[in-house]
Amino acid sequence: MQHHNYQTLLDVSKRVNWRIDDIIGGDKRLDFSKPFLPEAFARTQALSFLSDRERLTLNHIRAHGYLAMFALVEGFILPFVNTAIAHDDGTPYRAPALQQFASEEVKHMELFRRFLIEFRDGFGTESSFLGPPEAIRDAVLAHSEMSVAIATLGIEWMSQAHYVESVRDDGDLDPQFKSLLKHHWQEESQHARLDALLLKELARNATAAQIERAIDEYFEIGGFLDGGLRSLAELDLASFERATGRALNADQKAEFLSVQHQALRWTFLGSAMRNKNFLAALGELGGSARARVEEASAMFC
Repeated sequence: MQHHNYQTLLDVSKRVNWRIDDIIGGDKRLDFSKPFLPEAFARTQALSFLSDRERLTLNHIRAHGYLAMFALVEGFILPFVNTAIAHDDGTPYRAPALQQFASEEVKHMELFRRFLIEFRDGFGTESSFLGPPEAIRDAVLAHSEMSVAIATLGIEWMSQAHYVESVRDDGDLDPQFKSLLKHHWQEESQHARLDALLLKELARNATAAQIERAIDEYFEIGGFLDGGLRSLAELDLASFERATGRALNADQKAEFLSVQHQALRWTFLGSAMRNKNFLAALGELGGSARARVEEASAMFC
């Protein structure tokens, strides 16, 4: 029964719970001599005109954007969860499980804030990011609750796969950056399952037409975020030139933007849309939800 799922996830979350001060600060520092982000997401090797040192610099810039992006999306996930808490249906353990979810999201935002401060101090030059975050949050939340639930579920399952499939066993990455992602993953694994329960609740009383419309709006959210990713590639280019003191020529800039935009699209959109757990959840909605997302995913690889 569903209340058993809420109880189980709450119990697991309480056991996993960690403190920010235990994983960042003091002697737990980033090592800028090592890459932070797996090449599967950074895609620096495709840029043949970069030196090894420049590839490492770009890897660090992309890692900065990676955690900044999670901080950004949690800005709209948190109010989504708070809305779900307000719609209490009396299911045992539902409210405390979601309240624990919300408190952990606040903790993650603080973790990422502290990472970004340490990154700024250690990297030495400014790395720009998207904003203002409130405008992005409001643009996403302007869509239906079910479409936001779908987008949130994709993000949560995506972050799980990123750590398990690409980060955990990569011995070349900085151990401290891996630790941040490990601890994020430990709590997000419960969040993904809670998101799935929330999506089922919303779908239970929805018509087939409403579910199809929610998929339409999910694509609208994806298109909005994709526009942001294109802007982020341009910001990363500026950050790269600032950090290296190198001005790329027009052809190099065009290649940089093409490769890095597609890398960002795969990292934050395509890898979610092809995640087996996310697709399974869409399949449970019925109709063409899963097939539509699978078909659309090809452009984000």
